[in-house]
Amino acid sequence: MIQDADAILKAVQQRQFQPVYFLQGEEPYFIDTVADALESSVLPESERSFNQTVLYGKDTDAAGILGQAKRFPMMSDYSVVIVKEAQAVADLESEKAWPFLEAYLKNPLASTVLVLCYKHKTLDSRKKLGKLLAGKDAPGAVLMTSKKLYDSQVPQWLTGYVRSRKQQISGGATALLAEYIGADLGRLANEVNKLLLNVKAGQAIDEDLVQRMVGISKEYNIFELQRALVQRDVLKANRILTHFAANPKANPLIPNLTLLFNFFTRLLMLHQAGPNPSDADLQKMGINKFAQKEYQLAQRQFSPERTIDLIHLIRRADAQSKGIESGSMDEGEILRELVWLILHPVPAAAVG
Repeated sequence: MIQDADAILKAVQQRQFQPVYFLQGEEPYFIDTVADALESSVLPESERSFNQTVLYGKDTDAAGILGQAKRFPMMSDYSVVIVKEAQAVADLESEKAWPFLEAYLKNPLASTVLVLCYKHKTLDSRKKLGKLLAGKDAPGAVLMTSKKLYDSQVPQWLTGYVRSRKQQISGGATALLAEYIGADLGRLANEVNKLLLNVKAGQAIDEDLVQRMVGISKEYNIFELQRALVQRDVLKANRILTHFAANPKANPLIPNLTLLFNFFTRLLMLHQAGPNPSDADLQKMGINKFAQKEYQLAQRQFSPERTIDLIHLIRRADAQSKGIESGSMDEGEILRELVWLILHPVPAAAVG
């Protein structure tokens, strides 16, 4: 049967376990969350030493997994077998192993909870194992597919995660975290957990706390540089560049280029959307309401043609960061040149 992470976690809280969980997909966060919940919930700690086994895909095979799964528990209701990095099990989809896997999945041991964590990819639904897990012939097996979130979905997920911890987060703090960290849910959850340890009772996570605890300088960060570019504030942009050059470890080039690339890509989408895009359109583009004024100003400052040029210049800077046509320039010099080219109307074609 096919279930999502929320449905599985709800059932686990109610101690409703299935014999087999196949957790697959591009987003490891949900796979880890479900696996951790099962690892900590099925058995009390006193029963785990005899009845809970963790295997790693590169160190086992289908026969080894099935051998563990067929063991009866010792003085316990359940035996738990967790296969981490199951995508590394070499013979998982092999013809040789298939008859044994098929037989077990169709008739699993009711006292075993078998969890396979198949990360960063999915089974081929056209092949036997994928078909069986997605169909009705293995009613005791749960198939969960963990998809990467789009950037536009991150703020909503982040707000929901904080609320699940019985806390609140301001819209500005949500936007800042979502923009700065992106769709890396594992890192986002870790940062939020650190913030929750430092927030006062009854107080929401706000932008100031995020800047202090996540390590975003209040005055000298990529968002302030982005704002300076939109406002064509040359003095402010140069101050930020000087700070970046003096603190290169705290301001690595590649993440900053990624954020600038995302900004101008969204700006191009905004240009293409017409004069009055709806709130739903803006959300699909990943433009939250706290950033709308800045994008509207950027729309007036940079024409569609100029925006395309700027995206090209950012890609050029990315190539330079990898040693392509950069000469002896360091990261600070690459960013400084990019900022100069953005602030001055130099056609991208003239730069190369």
